[in-house]
Amino acid sequence: DVQLVESGGGEVQAGGSLRLTCVVSGSRNCLGWIRQAPGKEREVVATIPSGYGYPMYAVSVTGLFTISGGHANTVFLQMNSLEIEDTGMYYCAASQRSCYLSPSDYAYWGQGTQVTVS
Repeated sequence: DVQLVESGGGEVQAGGSLRLTCVVSGSRNCLGWIRQAPGKEREVVATIPSGYGYPMYAVSVTGLFTISGGHANTVFLQMNSLEIEDTGMYYCAASQRSCYLSPSDYAYWGQGTQVTVS
């Protein structure tokens, strides 16, 4: 089983930065950060494999967000130049499969941390 605990959310002004942290216990092949904005479907914004491979990002956050710590028990999501549209609940999720950008591929989820950009 995999357990995940997120932290680091909060309220920030547009243009600001936040760093989210996910503490992971249990083995996984892929770790992803998934967000759900109000009234919208869940979106995988970043993934990182625990083994060989490279991070992947949603087009909407490429160049703005950075995921790190794929091999570790603590995974980070650095979010820069935040916009109002980045507001939402951010979940850390794990998969035993390869990294994909579909929320349905992640079997294990944390409780989420709220990010509000104003």
